[in-house]
Amino acid sequence: MDSTAAGIRTLTVTIDARLSAHVPGYVLGLIAVPDIDVVEDAPAVAAQLTAAEDSLHAERLTKADVSALPAIAAWRDAYRAVGVNPNRFPCAAESVLRRVAKGDRLPRINSLVDLCNAVSLDSRLPVASCDVGGIEDELHVRLAHGTETYLPLGAPETPEQPEPGEVVYADGRGRAHSRRWNWRQGDVVKTGTGRRRILLTVESAHEGGRDDVERALGRLTDTLAGLGAEAGRPLVLDRSTPSGEVFGAPSAATVR
Repeated sequence: MDSTAAGIRTLTVTIDARLSAHVPGYVLGLIAVPDIDVVEDAPAVAAQLTAAEDSLHAERLTKADVSALPAIAAWRDAYRAVGVNPNRFPCAAESVLRRVAKGDRLPRINSLVDLCNAVSLDSRLPVASCDVGGIEDELHVRLAHGTETYLPLGAPETPEQPEPGEVVYADGRGRAHSRRWNWRQGDVVKTGTGRRRILLTVESAHEGGRDDVERALGRLTDTLAGLGAEAGRPLVLDRSTPSGEVFGAPSAATVR
C-alpha cells in the first residue's frame, strides 16, 4: 500500500554526494519517533545525564584532551575539509564535552534533549533531537547554496543565510535547519515539550564510526521504549547508502 494513501507521512533523508566526496567517512544514524510526549523531566534520563557528567568529570580532561579524542579529532578534520574553522565553530559533541570537562553540568532542557546530551557525552558523537513536524517530504545534509533561510535557535525573528558551501540540514522549501553542519540547530526543529514528531540523529566522521553510531542508536532506542515511545527501526546512511526513508516502511539501509 502507498504510504501516503495509508496516512503515513514519510520523510526521505539524503546525504549529498558532494559532502561525501569531502568527508568520505561520514555516517548518519536516524531514529524516527512518529509521536512522543516530551516531558520536562524523566527520572531515568536525568540519571543517565548525571552519570555521564560524573564520568567525564572523573577523567579530568583538558580542552586539548577533548580536541584530541579520536571521534572529535575526526570531526575537526571534517570541518576543515568543508572550509570551517573548528576552533571557532566546534561540532556539537565537542561543545558539550568541553563544557562538562571543565567541571560544569549541562542545563536540563527536557527528556529528549537531555537524553541526547547524555548519549553524546558517553559516545563522543553529535546526537540531536529534531522536531520534524513542520518538515515535509525530504531532508538533505548538503553543502549550502547560500540562498537558504535559517532561523536561529531562540531568535527566529532574525533570519540568516548560510554561507555557500557550508554544510546544512536543508528541506525542500529552501530552509536550513542547522549552521555549519551540527554546530548550531535551527529554531524550526527545536524540541519542546508536548506531543512531537521527532527525528533523532547520531553522526560520526571517524574510522569505524558506524559501529559507534549503531551502539548509540541502540541506547537511544532502549531509553525511548522506557519512555513509552514507539520508535521506528534505526536507519544508518553513509557514502554507500546515501538515502533512505523514515516514518514509513523499513529501509534496506537499517542497522545491521
